[in-house]
Amino acid sequence: QVQLVESGGGLVQAGGSLRLSCGASGGSFRYYAMGWFRQAPGKDRDFVAAINWSGGTSYYADSVKGRFTISKDNAKNTVYLQMNGLNPEETANYYCAARVSSQLPPPGTMNEDQFDYWGQGTQVTVSS
Repeated sequence: QVQLVESGGGLVQAGGSLRLSCGASGGSFRYYAMGWFRQAPGKDRDFVAAINWSGGTSYYADSVKGRFTISKDNAKNTVYLQMNGLNPEETANYYCAARVSSQLPPPGTMNEDQFDYWGQGTQVTVSS
């Protein structure tokens, strides 16, 4: 059973930055594709970013391109999400997810059904 634990959330002012981390245990992290999703109160869980097993391919939601960066450290069993230029509309619970398939679905098709394991989430609050 794969376990994912997110950390790094918190309160930040608009325009600020945060780096989220997600540590994995209990599986073959090195061979998993990983993703980050977010869910605001009363809304669906939306795709943010994803990375393939080696870190050589990554995809982003259009709304975060150029501001967010996903990275993967297979030696540490950890995936990161660097978030810059945050705005209040990005206040949400951020979830890490693992996909047992090492590769990613085609860009533009990413959704939560394509990931197999989920963390509990970490809250990000952006104040105006």
